[in-house]
Amino acid sequence: MSTDDTLYERLGGRQAVELVVDEFYDRVLVDERLQPYFEDTDTDELRAHQVAFISHVAGGTDDYDGASMATAHDHLDVTDAAFARVADHLDASLRECGVDDGDREALMAAVAGLQPEVVNA
Repeated sequence: MSTDDTLYERLGGRQAVELVVDEFYDRVLVDERLQPYFEDTDTDELRAHQVAFISHVAGGTDDYDGASMATAHDHLDVTDAAFARVADHLDASLRECGVDDGDREALMAAVAGLQPEVVNA
């Protein structure tokens, strides 16, 4: 891969993003402190939405057409602690899937930048 590759390409494209998202939700959905945020949620739809979102954030596709982060999380009363816990699960998932440290850090930095839009409690 060249240095001109997008983060999405370096991650391995859609298939790799799907693996990360599956690993991520396998962790998040069994976390007792986070489960209340996902009650009455269609997890299949959530996973597909997350694949599109991460792909978009990583520079792979422009097909993310979901709500803004603030709108999507407005009704959830997300705390800083919950955001950090979710971020920890994402970081662990990226590590588990063998994502290079530099690429993992780049994606985590992009996610960290969303905290002001997501945290609302």
